[in-house]
Amino acid sequence: MTATLPRALPSPDGKPVPPPGTTDTFRAFAHDLATGRRPWTAEAAQFIADLFDQLAADWDTTRATGRDDPLRDALTRGGPIPRGPCLELGSGTGLFTPVLTAAFPHVISVDLSMRMLQQAHCRSPWRVRADASRLPLADASVTTMAAIDMLLFPAETARVLAPDGLLLWINQLGSDGPLYLPAATVVAALPGTWQATESEAGWGSWAVLRRTG
Repeated sequence: MTATLPRALPSPDGKPVPPPGTTDTFRAFAHDLATGRRPWTAEAAQFIADLFDQLAADWDTTRATGRDDPLRDALTRGGPIPRGPCLELGSGTGLFTPVLTAAFPHVISVDLSMRMLQQAHCRSPWRVRADASRLPLADASVTTMAAIDMLLFPAETARVLAPDGLLLWINQLGSDGPLYLPAATVVAALPGTWQATESEAGWGSWAVLRRTG
């Protein structure tokens, strides 16, 4: 079940819409991976790690949107937000880690790209290089998982989240983003029963998902 809130933060001019060719390819891959139509392989993991290693040095100036509207709106209107530890998946250069650090007592930033994590050294004190399909965490050990422009690994997400935990699913560019998945697709992909609250904010979109059974 998905509830949609009205937009509270307008979309400013100048949205950096990526070119359609590569975006469509990545979006199809993200959808097929989330829905189990495509496996996550060692080759895919290496490709992603190499790609973002190459982009890391210039990421903040050439690729990042610099806008945290969807994340801030999710934390403001998607509550109640638990106060336990937060796992930031696909943390990149840590642009959004300070926002999470202000909301949670402990944030662990995880990325597949070592160079991205190195770029984040001033923003994120707790950084781990790991594959999100095999997280080095115990079952039900995380209160909140923040996935910002991230691939969805449904089984691992459900395993790591506490029974009363939540998933923050953020797309910085909304449906124009290369890894965009609507909340209904995320709900359907996750094991068990989940409830989602979603909205748009700035250039992007967000969803807060809670397990209900």
